[in-house]
Amino acid sequence: MSEVTVIGLGPMGSAMAATFLEAGHDVTVWNRTASKAGPLVAKGAKQAERPATGELLVISQISYQAMYDSLGEARLDGKTLVNLSSGTPAELREAARWVAERGGTLITGGIMVPPPGIGQPGAYTFYSGPKEALDRYAATLEALSAVTYVGEDPGLAMMYYQAQLLMFWSALTSFMHAAALLETAGVRPSAFAPFARELHGELASDGPLGLGILGEELEAGVYPGEDNSLHMQAVGMGHVVETLRAAGLDTTVPEALHRLFARADAEGHGDEGLTAVVESIRQGTRPAP
Repeated sequence: MSEVTVIGLGPMGSAMAATFLEAGHDVTVWNRTASKAGPLVAKGAKQAERPATGELLVISQISYQAMYDSLGEARLDGKTLVNLSSGTPAELREAARWVAERGGTLITGGIMVPPPGIGQPGAYTFYSGPKEALDRYAATLEALSAVTYVGEDPGLAMMYYQAQLLMFWSALTSFMHAAALLETAGVRPSAFAPFARELHGELASDGPLGLGILGEELEAGVYPGEDNSLHMQAVGMGHVVETLRAAGLDTTVPEALHRLFARADAEGHGDEGLTAVVESIRQGTRPAP
């Protein structure tokens, strides 16, 4: 059994504190609205008067600014803070410096399940920061999820987290667009779902549409387009946008995708494969040379 203090008792923080308790850990809780601690105290947690209590502080708040507001000028000597709040990689790097100036060590994290998934099979969390500090408390943190270490840079955990969210949200939104389009022709979403699952299975496979092959192309900087050129995809995406618009549906995201494809085509990648779009992504918003 180990001691852990959970700071922030929203849905995620409360789920984490409860999971630590169920795993047999000695749990202290703190929240800016003190009354939120009541249900956890009833389960056996201790309620702290100050947030910086104990050596291991697990933080789940709305933002990194909330951590600053909660801890104030408190010294953090010898303490390890594991912050699972959302922010930008730059904010996390600045937070690591802020904690170090007060004598503590910051481990940053991005937890990849919603509150009901805490402590359940398949849950995992990206962590970054000093590995020695993470290793010291890994056994405690494993009560919440699998511990997945991605590197020393405090911003990396959030980059991994946001990269996953980008793919997750994009996939869900594309399914909503597809389902809404087919609904205009009387097709139920449940009738289309098996085809969507099959497509996503192909993306996860080692086949020609699989992410493994795409990753190899991205690393090599070679984008074969003999069988399926980017120009063809740009034209086809234009037709998708026209179809959605004709059906009276929102085209904000599909139009942005079409603009990206068309831009990559105009920048000279039309004869290459779709993966060549990454070259335009890497340029950001800068005009093509």
